[in-house]
Amino acid sequence: MPDPAEDGRPTFVDPAHDPIPAWRRTFRYHLMRSFLWFVLRCWFRFWLEGFGRLPRGPYVACINHPGWLDPMVVYATWPSSPRVYVYGPREDDMTVGAKNRLIDWVGSAVPFDPRKARLLTSAKRAVAVLDAGRVLVVAGEGRLTEDEDVVLPLNEGPAFFAIRAGVPLVAVAINGTRWLRFGKTIRVRVGEPIATTGLRADRETVGALTDRLQATLGEMVLGYPDQAVPGPFGRWLTELFAERPWRTPEAPAAAPETAADPPEALPGTDDASPDPPGMR
Repeated sequence: MPDPAEDGRPTFVDPAHDPIPAWRRTFRYHLMRSFLWFVLRCWFRFWLEGFGRLPRGPYVACINHPGWLDPMVVYATWPSSPRVYVYGPREDDMTVGAKNRLIDWVGSAVPFDPRKARLLTSAKRAVAVLDAGRVLVVAGEGRLTEDEDVVLPLNEGPAFFAIRAGVPLVAVAINGTRWLRFGKTIRVRVGEPIATTGLRADRETVGALTDRLQATLGEMVLGYPDQAVPGPFGRWLTELFAERPWRTPEAPAAAPETAADPPEALPGTDDASPDPPGMR
């Protein structure tokens, strides 16, 4: 059933209890993937590494986030099964705005409300996707980055979701989306899956797994050769949907933290919960 917002409007549908017929939701998903596959391959070239390592069942994929195109790159390059869900956008009402309505129509996102009282609901949504046998993609840094060969400190959400659902955790490095131009090569690297079976979702374990993920992803983003800034059109395209509020004159000099405060505790933990990361 729909997960209603405080005013009664739906913001997320549990994939295991989706009121829309499965064939219709599947058609929409593959239509979206086919469209992105065609458009992105007309504009860019792709260099894919390690896709044979992807688990066959559900898993959490933690990506770095150099550009707004990253979720679309995932949809365009990932295997057609299991179905992929992306953790985000950071919205409390998916009925507002054409982009949100399109995302909601496809039904392949897990929007989250950053308010502290709603983060527990957000975590349950993420785990529900994994329990339904799907793939959950999370931008662990929680915001766009400035450099493609640097991974900002990861939030603990990806590790927490994987442990709670008992599924593998996979590091995925995306390079080439920080600056966009016609014919550019986008590199997507898949790391070795990290098993989480039998792990406990306490703060110490989640923190250790996050540190391991941080080190792995940090190594995987290195060595990408093409970081040149494009011409005027490429710069415009790069910034078209990019949200970097720390660049505005009104913003403070330092980039703000994007992860909301965690709820007091989540079921099955002995400590305050890790904070779920956002995805722009």
